[in-house]
Amino acid sequence: MFRWTGRRGAAVLAGILLASALVGCAAAGESPQDVAAPVAVTDAPTDAPTDEVTAEPSPSLSAVESMGAAPSRRATPTAKPTKKSTRTAPKPLAVAKPPTETNVPPAPPKPAPSSCKPSYKGTQATRAEVKAALTDAAGRVYWPVSAPDIKIPLSLLKATAWQESGWQSNIYACDGGVGLMQVMPATATWMNQRFEKSYQIDDYRDNAYLGATYLAWATRYIGEMYFESDFRLDPALCTAELNSCLLNAVIAAYNFGHGAVAQEGEPLAIPNPSYVRNVRALMSECVCLEY
Repeated sequence: MFRWTGRRGAAVLAGILLASALVGCAAAGESPQDVAAPVAVTDAPTDAPTDEVTAEPSPSLSAVESMGAAPSRRATPTAKPTKKSTRTAPKPLAVAKPPTETNVPPAPPKPAPSSCKPSYKGTQATRAEVKAALTDAAGRVYWPVSAPDIKIPLSLLKATAWQESGWQSNIYACDGGVGLMQVMPATATWMNQRFEKSYQIDDYRDNAYLGATYLAWATRYIGEMYFESDFRLDPALCTAELNSCLLNAVIAAYNFGHGAVAQEGEPLAIPNPSYVRNVRALMSECVCLEY
């Protein structure tokens, strides 16, 4: 989920994993019962170190260096050429409509020092256990009353969890991110209060639900503002322009925060193209898809 708290944008390909960050929220006026599972995600702060050429936050160290030993992976995935769009949905609006959700998560924290190393607590879940948790999270309906057509693809959840943690369920990053989906504690607290839930970020199953719920929240939040409530997260709706589809925007928001992607009266922004391209590549080429 996008962590509403701040982290650096990361670039993890299937041989080198980069640590990153997430966000979370929900649509205004909806009762807590309208959400099947709350989300806590984190995003990267806008004041993270930037690359002088792209002005995008510089990638963090690989997971092996900054997060400890990660599961073995095959060769680095390469994004396939973009197929001709089969878009039948409207293109994103030139400027965003006012958001319907005004109750938003806490601001992101300052990025952790690059010299800081993450820690591990408890027992790491097996790949089979992680796969089951992500599959269950992808099978849920997150807006059963008002937006039941929102679906979170399993490939997106698997790829995001791999990008964020390498499927390491017991990892604690220096910026505060926890577990598979690198959920921030403040975000988890906000989400549980907002939706009257009691999910625990240190439980790998709850962590998967939190991440998926944020992705669902971001889907609705951005979909209503820019895509006329067409909530499809379909790669076929994307063109070579990164800001052309809801899928790319939701991925960007998970890492960088909703505020950096969607603002009332402004065009849709993708401030972290490397992260988006990495997750998109992992959605079709990640070794984790075979688990």
